[in-house]
Amino acid sequence: MGTNWLIEILSLIYSKGDPKWIQSVPIWERSPWLETKHGYKSLKDKEGPRLITSHVPIHLFPKSVFKSKAKVIYIIRNPRDILVSGYFFWIISNFVKKPESLEQYFEWFIQGKVVFGSWFDHVRGWISMQGKENFLILSYEELKRDTRSSVQKLCQFLGKKLEPEELNSVLENSSFQVMKENKMSNYSMLHGWLLDQTNGSFMRKGISGDWKNYFTVAQAEVFDKIFQEKTADLPQGLFPWE
Repeated sequence: MGTNWLIEILSLIYSKGDPKWIQSVPIWERSPWLETKHGYKSLKDKEGPRLITSHVPIHLFPKSVFKSKAKVIYIIRNPRDILVSGYFFWIISNFVKKPESLEQYFEWFIQGKVVFGSWFDHVRGWISMQGKENFLILSYEELKRDTRSSVQKLCQFLGKKLEPEELNSVLENSSFQVMKENKMSNYSMLHGWLLDQTNGSFMRKGISGDWKNYFTVAQAEVFDKIFQEKTADLPQGLFPWE
């Protein structure tokens, strides 16, 4: 949800708060996924300012972007919440091997045997860009806690200025409830093809800390130990959930 929420916000910043674009064009067309065939096809002939989405780790990302003026926004989120969110996403997906249980997915996740690899390696790779002029790290938790300030930070980074009423429209139209009801953003158009939302929803809760409702005490302890070991040498200020 973090990535898609960010796409929705950026789409609305791009359109100065006018919701027509997000209500008429699917989210994957507004900001195509670089690593998909469909996304690559729609991006390769486009020129000028545009939105591009990716989950790819830095070592697989096109190197040309680092020599360009492209601006990169890296959204980071509590990996415990990512694990739970990922589990519920994969069980409604028709294009990956489905985990048999949350317990199984927990093991896959901590071993890095998931799509796009280890969360810890992913974060370590991308935060090596921290401090560069065209790179911004934003946390899901920060975005959730103070959406208005986060949107203003994004505007400043992108060199975009919004009038007060435009900013209010961005906030209103990118809210979880509005996104959940917008068929261009809730992935309901992919039902039966890439997703089977009969027994679940792509837009589940949009909250922080939901992992506490699913982890056992033992799992929480195991994850804490792994997290401490894998991030010991990283700036702890990066992780607002800790």
